[in-house]
Amino acid sequence: MALDLAQFHEAFFEESNEALDSMESALLKLNVGSPEPELINTIFRTAHSIKGGSATFGFTEVASFTHTLETLLDELRSNRMHVSKSIMDLLLKTVDVVRDMLRAVQTKIPVDAQRIADLQFDLEVAIINKPSLESPVAAPIAPHTVAAKQASSGASGVAWLISFKPYPQLFAHGNDPLRMLRELSDLGVAEVVANYSQVPSLQDLDPESCLMSWDISLTSEVTRDVIAQVFDWAEGDCHLDITEKQAAAVDQVMTEDDLVVNNVVPIKAPAKSNTEASEGNRQAVGDSSSIRVSIEKIDELMNTVGELVITQSMLGQLGTRLEGSTAEELRSGLAQLERNVRELQESVMRVRMLPISFVFSRFPRMVRDLSHRLNKDIELKMTGEHTELDKTVLEKIGDPLIHLVRNSVDHGIEKPEVRKAAGKPVIGTVHLDAYHKGGNITIEVKDDGGGMNKERILAKARDRGLVGATDVLTDDQIYDLIFVPGFSTAEVTTDVSGRGVGMDVVRRNVKELGGSIEVRTELGKGSRFVITLPLTLAIVDGQSVAVGSETYIVPLTVIIESLQLKQSMVNLVAGRGEVFRFRDEYLPIVRLHQMFGVRPRATNLTEGLLMVVEGEGRRVGLFVDDLLGQQQVVIKSLETNYRRVEGVSGATILGDGSVALILDIPGIIRVGTERMAA
Repeated sequence: MALDLAQFHEAFFEESNEALDSMESALLKLNVGSPEPELINTIFRTAHSIKGGSATFGFTEVASFTHTLETLLDELRSNRMHVSKSIMDLLLKTVDVVRDMLRAVQTKIPVDAQRIADLQFDLEVAIINKPSLESPVAAPIAPHTVAAKQASSGASGVAWLISFKPYPQLFAHGNDPLRMLRELSDLGVAEVVANYSQVPSLQDLDPESCLMSWDISLTSEVTRDVIAQVFDWAEGDCHLDITEKQAAAVDQVMTEDDLVVNNVVPIKAPAKSNTEASEGNRQAVGDSSSIRVSIEKIDELMNTVGELVITQSMLGQLGTRLEGSTAEELRSGLAQLERNVRELQESVMRVRMLPISFVFSRFPRMVRDLSHRLNKDIELKMTGEHTELDKTVLEKIGDPLIHLVRNSVDHGIEKPEVRKAAGKPVIGTVHLDAYHKGGNITIEVKDDGGGMNKERILAKARDRGLVGATDVLTDDQIYDLIFVPGFSTAEVTTDVSGRGVGMDVVRRNVKELGGSIEVRTELGKGSRFVITLPLTLAIVDGQSVAVGSETYIVPLTVIIESLQLKQSMVNLVAGRGEVFRFRDEYLPIVRLHQMFGVRPRATNLTEGLLMVVEGEGRRVGLFVDDLLGQQQVVIKSLETNYRRVEGVSGATILGDGSVALILDIPGIIRVGTERMAA
């Protein structure tokens, strides 16, 4: 029965896209001039793997295109051409095209064939007109010639005997045996004997069939697995035999004539030591320490653990009401169960956590392209790339960060001549930073550009009728205007920015993640956007509060302080309703029972409690009947199971089986202040 390769397609597409990200990252690290061997090898292996996989699965267009790309990379890798700016631009374009081609194959949609053909032609032209290095390099290896003498003495290690006998269809699957032989040069000192006894006369020769075979003697310190990796994509298209010979020293010097007579082709070892090559390839091959699991399975596991947390909480409450000789033993067992459930919960959460480098990795290319288009010199700095957060949060924070970085590059960083005139470095800096703070993750986008002109922002807002002619706004309120839909201070609309459709999206997406965003700027010195997000959207640490017969959960991260009011602390202010004095400022009071239509146990402000909370830079006092206790709760989507409710971010099931709403504090503040102003 033939093997159905379609079952492997999804894994191939995922791995190829990850490999393309790595390839793009390596390309951005290349410097103009001589190729850097390790970076070029990384890029080459990515192209080689995608080509081999595409050929195996029958994606011929992808295999053909990446074969041309691989040829150019081999020229770089063999030091037969150097890296120029035009070559780097060309290679970055190929990453985009290969990514689009894979997406087209995966989704079964047409691809821009002309764009692919044009770029493939450009690659071929670059190979033909390659800018050669100033230093002479060895010519390509030919089957029966030796380009230069090689004297190897004192090379030691394991002697491997490799028999490589391709089947005729090897070429049709995108494999190049000569390139595989060259790859062995990364591993040590190799000698190759070509066998062409099966090659027919020229008139009978089929150029698409591989009829030669090779016997290779390799002296190296690498393992068998490392050697086998060179022939990975030829598996099933060749007979491969790798046997180990006793370690020996290669101390015989062979002349060029000896090599030609014996039909032996030496493959020159790279500049780096065999030990370095061995270590690098061991890391590349090594034992697999991870498996690929679909996010749906992780979500199911997380949901099951959430239900287990709820059940454990119910049992814990039941255990507190039991009496008798076994009650204490039962409570002890329940306490142990609680610890085990918490450890299980944390373990599952760690499975969902990914480093933010998955998002940050897209920005070096974006900043490079934008800065070139805008004729600006910009350096991108990234720190905290290993900071981890939930996969769901990670996926949704990408778009807001793209808007912020684009704004920093376009609006924030000045033109080089403007920076020079202001006594600033000609090269501007955009800095992405991520770190944990107070149970949350904070992401900052900073630039050392011109900062924001609050007078200009205020004037624009007044022109549009967003602010009254006599209204007095604080600095924070002025800068907050940039998040109003459609607001923009750009004088010229471009394809980069200026349409006012970015910052409102940023705030909305951040709010949907239960986070907040702040703006800090100084004219002439730059701006900083600070995004604060929860580590996960699945679980929240909260404070339970009672309002009448209902229980609500307030996230701990938004709570400033809880206090009991005295009548002298409360005032009535026109247009703001009830306010109270808190640390030299007056804050509005939001009565939760009025917001949710609940009959409270206390209506007098001096009889209940006031919880000071903060959201989106604004503070209010929430009036509740009582505080019940802190607990970790599993979030259930209210929108999925019911509908969206303003001021509510979700719901949870308490230990007694009742449902408690989890409050969305920014939404509460917004609705509460709107009602007061009405």
